[in-house]
Amino acid sequence: MNFTISKRASTITLVLIVIGLVMAAIGLMGDHTGHKQYTWAAFYANALFFFFIALGTLFFYALNHVTETAWTVLVKRVYEGIAMYVPWGALTVLVVLVAGTMGLHHMWPWMDARTVDAADAVHFDGHINKLTSYLNKPFFWVRAILILGTFVLFARWFRAHSLRMDKETGEALVASHWKNYRRSVLFIVLFAFFSSVLAWDWIMSIDVHWKSALFGWYVFGGMWAGGMITAMILVLYLKGKGYLPQVNANHLQDMGKWVFAVSFLWSYLYFEQYLLIWYSNIPEESSYYVARLNDHPWLTWVMFFINFALPMLLLMSRDSKRSPKYLLGVSLIIFIGHWLDTVQMIMPGSLGPHFTGIGILEVGFFLAFLGVFTRIVLAAFAKAPLTVVAHPFLEESVHHHI
Repeated sequence: MNFTISKRASTITLVLIVIGLVMAAIGLMGDHTGHKQYTWAAFYANALFFFFIALGTLFFYALNHVTETAWTVLVKRVYEGIAMYVPWGALTVLVVLVAGTMGLHHMWPWMDARTVDAADAVHFDGHINKLTSYLNKPFFWVRAILILGTFVLFARWFRAHSLRMDKETGEALVASHWKNYRRSVLFIVLFAFFSSVLAWDWIMSIDVHWKSALFGWYVFGGMWAGGMITAMILVLYLKGKGYLPQVNANHLQDMGKWVFAVSFLWSYLYFEQYLLIWYSNIPEESSYYVARLNDHPWLTWVMFFINFALPMLLLMSRDSKRSPKYLLGVSLIIFIGHWLDTVQMIMPGSLGPHFTGIGILEVGFFLAFLGVFTRIVLAAFAKAPLTVVAHPFLEESVHHHI
């Protein structure tokens, strides 16, 4: 049965966009921080959050090809639908990168030419000056174009190739499967490198005086967790509407296992990064956590509790991962938790003391992005059968049992 976007779903997404934009406009008029950069930072945090969801899903999609996982075949189109947001997400991130390069905001201090001008005694920054071989605009844009271009190219190729496989049989189908395998290996190698580079370039260089060797892995853990949670929510939504009839409790349990496992991966990377920095107590390394734990303890600790303790406490048992209502409730809460994680990565470093806590502007952009993201993903679901027509592991996925 092909998916059709209902009028109710279409209306809800439109309402989310409108309400979000109205809230953002109210936040702009209120200008409660008195800081013009606030709008760009709030927009950027939400742009990254939804873009990272699509990237994390794309990574897992490729990982399933490389490991030749059978049980995910029935939900393969759900992963593809989420990954179809990659081009749109890339565009929203690109807008912020271009604006920063043009000087419309100053989230990346190193982009200000005055910081590397030794003659400017007021703005010159010796630390930034030492990083110019890497943090300079031309090289930054070479990396950004390679990263965004690679992700968009692979997202579109995987989708197009999947649709072509629906029309194949026999040896042609097997050959396409192996082609997917080879392309996925290449993608994962590139993703392993580019996911760290974008974390350094787009996020860590906001707090330019701070560094962490684990930050790329930590950002990757958040991407992956966001993708698994979103896929879980969408599969449960589709099941609730009568779609994906062959997806059973065994599939849901395996998806729940991934939410549980990747939540622990993220938690481990977050805590390990914090522990190493706390133990060494080097000022230039601890500045990141000082700005967050001292100035925004509620945001930091609530975010960590939701993303670590809730999965541990609520998804430990087998039964919890086989209950659609229970899984949906937990997934929605953790979804918000990872949004808070992205906000705390971006806002304190971008705004310093001007960031006083999450307000109407951040929430407004969140709702608007959520509406756009949902419309794009649902539209992708409607353009192809929700279950693949042909795949070497289709029957094994249908009869999946654990």
